[in-house]
Amino acid sequence: MTTPTAAPPDLTAIKARQQRTWASGDYAAVATHIVPVAENLCDAADIQAGWRVLDVAAGSGNATLAAARRGAQAVGVDYVPDLLERGQARAVAEGLAVAFQEADAEALPWPDASFDAVVSVFGVMFAPDQERAASELLRVCRPGGVVALANWTPEGFVGELFRVVGRHVPPPAGLRLPASWGEPARLRELFGGGIRSLDVRKREFTFRFRSAAELVDFFRQHYGPTLKAFEALNERGSALYEDFVALARRFDRNGGGPVAVRSEYVEVLAVRA
Repeated sequence: MTTPTAAPPDLTAIKARQQRTWASGDYAAVATHIVPVAENLCDAADIQAGWRVLDVAAGSGNATLAAARRGAQAVGVDYVPDLLERGQARAVAEGLAVAFQEADAEALPWPDASFDAVVSVFGVMFAPDQERAASELLRVCRPGGVVALANWTPEGFVGELFRVVGRHVPPPAGLRLPASWGEPARLRELFGGGIRSLDVRKREFTFRFRSAAELVDFFRQHYGPTLKAFEALNERGSALYEDFVALARRFDRNGGGPVAVRSEYVEVLAVRA
């Protein structure tokens, strides 16, 4: 008797759902909290003036603008037009000459070796077809150029948050967890022989709010994945809310009063072969 094999996930449908998720809420509000991550990543990648830099899954452009501040010719791409408009408004306000373009991380519309550096801050890790996305990052980067990423780890606050949400609203079957991009072994699998070196360093970002409940309310209102999870649960959302508050308190290093919630991520520097 043969065991039936599970049908492969419908990546097109999953991507369309993801696009609606990230367009909900207000990710730009979330992005304002994590600006330092993009600045630190561009410093770690040693972005040079005059370089051509592509920010993939750019959201509202944190890394795009960070690269432009260093004199690079920066382009930010995302599949949520409203976020790109927010990024463009920020660039105008700062007097930075950058370009924003709607594009899919799994099908970047540039020839091979078009950029000196390709960056992504908590963005490309959410692509449903991880192998294809990693291949695209390498393809558009010139030999000797750098692919620089900031990815949440499975053990950190955000990685654990997705696990908590998944217990209440199960994710699509057959997909790798986005936080697997935070594991060195998985990164080596994804990049394979396309790189000459890989440097993965653990970093920590701290979310600061007046209370754990305020943090949860902020994510519930602004962060697409948690907003959609609460919408799906309706009146059953109280259990997720309680688990989310408990998670924030577990990662809070203050132990009471205003919270300082530690969230581990990895800073990834991969040099293109």
